[in-house]
Amino acid sequence: MTDMLVNLDALLLARWQFGFTVAFHIVFPAFSIGLASYLAVLEGLWLATGRQVFIDLFRYWIKIFAIAFAMGVVSGLVMSYQFGTNWSVYADKTGPVLGPLMAYEVLSAFFLEAGFLGVMLFGMTKVGPRLHFLATLMVAVGTFFSAFWILSVNSWMQTPQGYATNAAGQFVPVDWWAIVFNPSFPYRLVHMVLAAYLTTALVVGAVGAWHLLRDRANEGARTMFSMAMWMLAGVAPLQILAGDAHGLNTLEHQPAKVMAMEGHFESHPDGAPLILFGLPDQDAGVVRYAVSVPKLSSLILKHGLNEPLNGLDTVPRQNWPPVPVVFWSFRVMVGLGMLMLLLGVASLVARFKGKLHEWTALHRFALAMGPAGFVAVVAGWITTEVGRQPFTVYGLLRTAESASPLSTPAVATSLVAFVVIYFAVFGMGIFYILHLMAKSPHRGEHGIEPGAPIRTAGITPASSVDPDKHMQPAA
Repeated sequence: MTDMLVNLDALLLARWQFGFTVAFHIVFPAFSIGLASYLAVLEGLWLATGRQVFIDLFRYWIKIFAIAFAMGVVSGLVMSYQFGTNWSVYADKTGPVLGPLMAYEVLSAFFLEAGFLGVMLFGMTKVGPRLHFLATLMVAVGTFFSAFWILSVNSWMQTPQGYATNAAGQFVPVDWWAIVFNPSFPYRLVHMVLAAYLTTALVVGAVGAWHLLRDRANEGARTMFSMAMWMLAGVAPLQILAGDAHGLNTLEHQPAKVMAMEGHFESHPDGAPLILFGLPDQDAGVVRYAVSVPKLSSLILKHGLNEPLNGLDTVPRQNWPPVPVVFWSFRVMVGLGMLMLLLGVASLVARFKGKLHEWTALHRFALAMGPAGFVAVVAGWITTEVGRQPFTVYGLLRTAESASPLSTPAVATSLVAFVVIYFAVFGMGIFYILHLMAKSPHRGEHGIEPGAPIRTAGITPASSVDPDKHMQPAA
């Protein structure tokens, strides 16, 4: 395999390596962002209602969160090292702007998560329940702030503002407000956070569906499935609206990316069609065997059937992104988004008919959609990052000018090592997560004996709580 890779270009291999590590990394933060918030909701509901099922589900999912969080940290560290190995020129050019933002992420987000993570994981019986709940909230807030800073970094690469260039050719900060809150940042942040919630809802819903197919009376499965379907039904339409707004922002600031997403090689002065499917031929500049809806793309992007849309024929060919990759990754993301909306609507129908926990077809649909959030997130990042090519900093710094002066064999060897180690290490981690998910969400199935009360400082066992008075001080 190494010999085959040696025949390829070092720059292409470096891009593959970074893309591979990003694809592995992004799925874990996407899951942990949503799961941290879900854990906070579960613990808050337990404190508010005293229902045993909520603390049981909290204990069930916190083990999974710990593993996913750890894998996200490890994969993120490996990815960041590549800035100094494969992409040292990029690190030098953008360091004055992006370096402080990465430091803010560590100081304000990662330290917040790490500082409270131990209390969250091991402090249930050692601190008061409200202090433990605070720790869970802080971990959830920390994951959000981590996403905030990382997306600010990425968004600046997409829509750079607030910088100047010094004599050494480095980007230096002039206006930090403009750098952090660059034009695409609000749209990317909302889109990514909603994607994280959808990803988590789909996983929780799939696990609940799996156990409902085995035992419809399982209270934990019924509760988690119901909560996941509420989240899916509420967030999927919001994500479609957020995606539409993000697309309009991208059209304004990165028109070539949208042209590649839409497959528009040619300009359409009287309304552009929406190409549903086809085979983009970048060399010929056409989409072969296209199945399209006339003028619908103009209606979506310009809100008018006859509004003109420019094509890639208005962009120098050397600035074209890889159209086939962007074209298909975008359709994978959108197609899965439509299936998420369909699942959410189906769950509302089932809930209205009183069949939410009895409708086998719905449960099988939810189970099949379990990995869909991860696939959609990866497809979305491929659309974003490949669509930015051939630039690392859009319109300012080309990818070919950003790489380290490394030999092809060196990059090929490290790429092979990454592939082997990642699939071995993270494959085992994912296998163990699936093993935990396969266990029933019942106290007797995950280390807590059936009927055993959860005792924490200052709290009456949940089984003895008066539901009208909620939590009471322990005698």
